[in-house]
Amino acid sequence: NGNAGFQQVLERLESDPVCQRLSLKSFLILPFQRITRLKLLLQNILKRTRPGSEEEVQATQAYGALEKLIKDCNENVQRMKSTEELIYLSQKIEFECKIFPLISQSRRLVKCGELTALDFNNPSPKWKVTTRPIYLHLFNDCLLLSRPKE
Repeated sequence: NGNAGFQQVLERLESDPVCQRLSLKSFLILPFQRITRLKLLLQNILKRTRPGSEEEVQATQAYGALEKLIKDCNENVQRMKSTEELIYLSQKIEFECKIFPLISQSRRLVKCGELTALDFNNPSPKWKVTTRPIYLHLFNDCLLLSRPKE
């Protein structure tokens, strides 16, 4: 989005009749779609092979290998999404001192959300409770509490 030249070239390429008005994103997703279609094809082949035949053994082996490949692809996609979340979060959060590296290969964001902190330390004769928003970021290895910058 930040590179105007890239955007212009991309728009020109996507409007080319050879691309059939498909976006870059659709071309990037095609290999994953093909893998899942192969799985369906192998399921149909397995239904039509004779039980106990050499073809069934080979199709079963191919199906197992394909399932493993699909599982690996899905795990890698999840890992990339997790890394993207960490990058986005590290751009939003500003630490007073940089002793906590937010982006790590093993770290992933489990849950995040806004909470309301109640402040009872207000020396008021009416015991008025003040509130302020804080954010909870639960990672697989730590818990981070943050507050909006004032």
